[in-house]
Amino acid sequence: MAQQIVLTGIKPTGMPHLGNWVGAIKPTVELSQQPDRQGFFFIADYHALTGLRDAKALRHYSYSLAAAWIALGLDPHQSILYRQSDIPEVFELSWVLACFSPKGLMNRAHAYKAQVQKNQETGEEDVDAGVNMGLYTYPILMAADILIMNSKWVPVGSDQQQHVEIARDLAQYFNRQYQREVFTLPDALIDQSTAVLPGIDGRKMSKSYNNHIPIFETADRIRKLIMRIETDSSRPGEPKNPDTSTIFQLYRLLATPEETAAMARQYENGIAWKDAKEALYARFEESFRAANQRYRELMADTSELDRIFADGKDKARQVTQKTIDRVRRTVGVS
Repeated sequence: MAQQIVLTGIKPTGMPHLGNWVGAIKPTVELSQQPDRQGFFFIADYHALTGLRDAKALRHYSYSLAAAWIALGLDPHQSILYRQSDIPEVFELSWVLACFSPKGLMNRAHAYKAQVQKNQETGEEDVDAGVNMGLYTYPILMAADILIMNSKWVPVGSDQQQHVEIARDLAQYFNRQYQREVFTLPDALIDQSTAVLPGIDGRKMSKSYNNHIPIFETADRIRKLIMRIETDSSRPGEPKNPDTSTIFQLYRLLATPEETAAMARQYENGIAWKDAKEALYARFEESFRAANQRYRELMADTSELDRIFADGKDKARQVTQKTIDRVRRTVGVS
């Protein structure tokens, strides 16, 4: 029985944060360790160009993301880690898929709609102000990332589910047009218990909201961010509802069931918010201590990451060249 492909990619636009770990890194690492699954991890560096225009920062963040994945459990000998920019077949397939992408489908993509809504709300005369074609066609390139690897499972946060659905739609359009099963139809894999991870201000954790908690920051910086988590006005000694507490939602992601139950009892007994934050910081620090050390080793000398990227490129292209050859034969080009 052939292994099923599990694929995920993350834009290198900053240090990986807790939301990246919960929504993409952790589930993909776990799935890729199953004997019937093959994990593909990619640094979506060309995707980052929709907003990041700093070459030095892009190179640094690409290394940082790769180091984070490895530090958090990815085995580069078992899974395949590569940079999107090293795989030319992705971009050739992106053009082919663009020819099967209805403009109306792109109009409904979340990132584009959000920018249009923002322009309308601020009274901008041009509703497309701030929209480059990279942003507009982002779902097509992401579809190429997914389909080029014959991906079956794509672990994503709930905000990225639409992109997997678009990839599936385009695969179906193409297969139906040529009456051949050229592309595997992908499925989004979402952990509903962590589908929306709150940030320090209570909104969805996101770099764009600047409310995220980076995993590999200094201890002092992590503690300061945790201490900034917004809470209600209940005082020490007053019972608190763990279900509405960002602190508790983050704590239970890192704690054992027994520790989580004990913390819930402390909420019922009126734990002070400062003490709850201290408990979260202690749990965070313990959970990522070993990973933090490994991350810093990899970033101190990136030659190991360069070797991993080179190996990942060779292995990934063994798959992508077969896919693009099949696509070329199907559409009738050389």
